[in-house]
Amino acid sequence: MAILSFLSRASRIYKGYPKLLVLCTLGLSSGGLVAYSESQLDTRAPHVGPNEKEPEKKRKKRVVVLGTGWAGTSLLKDLDASLYDIQVVSPRNYFAFTPLLPSVTCGTVEARSIVEPIRNIVKKRKGEVKIWEAECVKIDAANNKILCRSNIENNLVGNREFFLEYDYLVIGVGAQVNTFNTPGVKENCHFLKEVEDAQKIRRSVIDCFEAAILPGLSEEERRTNLHFIIVGGGPTGVEFAAELHDFLDEDLVKLYPAVKDLVRITVIQSGDHILNTFDERISSFAEKKFRRDGIEVQTGCRVLSVSDKDITMKVKSKEEVCTIPHGLVVWSTGIGTRPVVRDFMEQVGQAKRRVLETNEWLRVKGCENVYAIGDCATIDQRKVMEDILIIFEAADKDNSGTLTVEEFKDVVDDILIRYPQVDHYLKSQQNLKDVTDLLKDPQGNDWQEVNVEQFKLALSHVDSQMKSLPATAQVAAQQGAYLSRCLNHRIQCEENPEGPRRFRGSGRHQFRPFQYKHFGQFAPLGGEQAAAELPGDWVSIGHSTQWLWYSVYASKQVSWRTRMLVVSDWTRRFIFGRDSSRI
Repeated sequence: MAILSFLSRASRIYKGYPKLLVLCTLGLSSGGLVAYSESQLDTRAPHVGPNEKEPEKKRKKRVVVLGTGWAGTSLLKDLDASLYDIQVVSPRNYFAFTPLLPSVTCGTVEARSIVEPIRNIVKKRKGEVKIWEAECVKIDAANNKILCRSNIENNLVGNREFFLEYDYLVIGVGAQVNTFNTPGVKENCHFLKEVEDAQKIRRSVIDCFEAAILPGLSEEERRTNLHFIIVGGGPTGVEFAAELHDFLDEDLVKLYPAVKDLVRITVIQSGDHILNTFDERISSFAEKKFRRDGIEVQTGCRVLSVSDKDITMKVKSKEEVCTIPHGLVVWSTGIGTRPVVRDFMEQVGQAKRRVLETNEWLRVKGCENVYAIGDCATIDQRKVMEDILIIFEAADKDNSGTLTVEEFKDVVDDILIRYPQVDHYLKSQQNLKDVTDLLKDPQGNDWQEVNVEQFKLALSHVDSQMKSLPATAQVAAQQGAYLSRCLNHRIQCEENPEGPRRFRGSGRHQFRPFQYKHFGQFAPLGGEQAAAELPGDWVSIGHSTQWLWYSVYASKQVSWRTRMLVVSDWTRRFIFGRDSSRI
């Protein structure tokens, strides 16, 4: 020990030596012990005098994420917290698996089975992610800050409003229900956007049955209380109607046998068919099945107003206005822009647009450091014909005024990446097996060389394949994953861009533009039957598709906890039925 003490003093005395290495062996009965001491004087921070400032640590860029829905959660799952100061602002501190909300309305799945605390999702990330349970009420794009207000309404001390500054802002607040300014909708209809909405509908359905069996009511009053109307024949409205029918047919009619013949379900659709975004075969099958199940489908009807006792609508084919009494109305007709996003759109020169517009890299037009993902935004895909002359000039390397097939092949990969509608057009045309097949005359003969006008003619139809992306969980999740990858590789891609060539300007784009990959969509139709529209024009309908739906939705849960809860809820329902308690 005296030797070790001496060596310790020596390491402090001889500070001029960069390192002092001491190896000593102490005899022990069981062998030897090697002691290693290293003084790393050359790696210490430089001495700071009393009047000198300590050098500041390089500040990480702050990324503020608004919302914990599909887009925001997908972003947070992959965003590297060691690279950024990540702060999340959301009025709810959990992620909800919204495709199962119709199942929550009838007790097929419990509400807590489809939600996962957002802190559980991000706690395994490298670095800290700060989460504020509040709502963003104002975006100040000019000063890079936002105003937030806590939605905790308990009588707690402290200021409920605060500001947050940002280097990058990601808007993922989703959308709100679109009422189309129809009188009485907000006051008298139920919506199905949040977990709280599904719980409210579940209680209201039970209330309708309890009210219908009270003594002293006429049969007409009982019928009115048990008339359930769904406005909107899209996926959400159709799935809720199917879930409600199963709930009534399999559970409630056994508990309320006196009124089982008085129950009525009506779906009101403004279009000519329900599920009009699906394949025609699925839409037709759904309408036939609903008729067999006794669900009334009224198409070509526009709702004019909703009161607490009835709904007024106009039948387009007959130009007639009729009034229908109801016990419960669920409004599921589309989405609209939230007020905070609408105010932001006015700041960035998008006041006349219906939805917040971004470029192909999900950056808001008019703001270099603001991104928008999910239902709150739409991508403005640039048209090929807007850049057709620039593309031709870039491909015409010898400036001959004509383009050979080989010259076209040199730029075709960049065209397919920059303008994804070209690839969609090729896949939609059976006679086009390769992109070079575009360079053919109307009779199908190959052009050896094409001039500008012929090049315009060859690509004149590709922009017809441009479509706005649907406001679905699938799109939002892919956008969140894409943006997290871009932010994680921001520095690397500044030095080595990975995107396509810039036809307007020099060099290459920093990243590849976002491209959505469609994996299909489901429509549960009740009675253990579902319909699926999958890539490759494949349509599947029936009981086997319902089991495919079970497996896909179970696998898509964000945690093993929710996965096990959802599967156990399905199992419980098969064995014991749905719970009709009003809680």
